Amino acid sequence: MMKEYIEEAEKALLHTYNRFQIVLDKGEGVHLYDIEGREYLDFVSGIAVFALGYNYKDYNDALKAQIDKLLHTSNYYYNVPAIEAARKLKKVSEMDRVFFTNSGAEAVEGAIKAARKYAYTKDGQTDHEIIAMEHSFHGRTMGALSVTGNPKYQEAFRPMIGNVRFAKMNDLDSVKALVNEKTCAIMFETVQGEGGIYPATEEFLKGVKEICEQNDILLILDEIQCGMGRTGYMFAWQKYGVKPDIMTVAKALGCGVPVGAFLMTEKVAEKSLTSGDHGTTYGGNPLATCAINKVLDLFEESNIIENVRSVTPYFEQKLDEIAAKYDCIIARRGAGFMQGLVFDKPVGPIINKAIEKGLLLINAGTDIIRFVPSLIITKQDIDDMIVILDEAIKETI
Repeated sequence: MMKEYIEEAEKALLHTYNRFQIVLDKGEGVHLYDIEGREYLDFVSGIAVFALGYNYKDYNDALKAQIDKLLHTSNYYYNVPAIEAARKLKKVSEMDRVFFTNSGAEAVEGAIKAARKYAYTKDGQTDHEIIAMEHSFHGRTMGALSVTGNPKYQEAFRPMIGNVRFAKMNDLDSVKALVNEKTCAIMFETVQGEGGIYPATEEFLKGVKEICEQNDILLILDEIQCGMGRTGYMFAWQKYGVKPDIMTVAKALGCGVPVGAFLMTEKVAEKSLTSGDHGTTYGGNPLATCAINKVLDLFEESNIIENVRSVTPYFEQKLDEIAAKYDCIIARRGAGFMQGLVFDKPVGPIINKAIEKGLLLINAGTDIIRFVPSLIITKQDIDDMIVILDEAIKETI
């Protein structure tokens, strides 16, 4: 049955993903099951999406109830779930204004537009520049791709949107060298994901923030993967108190329902996007914002962030132990439940062997295994993962 479904998919779906050869059917907690009933311990969580794990009853019940009430209206009207979600998201993010999108890439597009409009409102010019980071990843739509610091993703789709310059992550001097009177925003992931699991240092964050404040440049932080509790803080920047002017969020914001948002301070809102500047058909619909409401409620009720903080030292310890065991592992880096093991060789064979043994992992680049599990994992889940990972490494090196 599995083989037949995969063959059908390959004939029908556009081949934009090199998919693993399994067909998933259902989930429970931190485990997924394929259509033949095989169980997998999941340390991918939909690429940092399923913070609450699978089949969380209270979450499911809230969505089912909303489906029976109202799925969608136009943004020409108000709806209660969107209003409540905006209020709750403002509170946990410390931001002032929210625009709901359908994905992280859409949130990045909106953030770019907001920054450009802010600068245009000040001087009426349209030649402003955005500084982004090398090895960054912000999405594959044209605007998001333009601020993604990886030429291989851009090559076939050039020209990109203009006036984007690239500095080096955690190299403040490289940022300073690019700042000029045309710079309207500096943008980066608080923890780089696709680019190799690189957390921004406190010095870098605070240094960039100072540059922005001195020059009326907007700081845009992409918290799409690293936000929503993954680092032990609701948003990664909160560890150091470096508040952005604009922030993007998605993934675990909806825990499986497609939704994202970009948020901004009142200072930005007053001088950027206004009626007619930006819009969305589905963004902020009652079903998606119902999901946000329940996710934020459950984060508080179930002490999700507290679990990340309490389990992280054990997680890091176990990854450090396996890194010390094998010469082919160069380093561990990351923050909270967003970790990476850096190898001196391609990790694809190890990941495939782990899948054979019932463990789901993904890479970040060719030589890094990325760990972005649900935020409800326990020490026992980590132990189970390490056993399989150890076997997979041993059998492939």
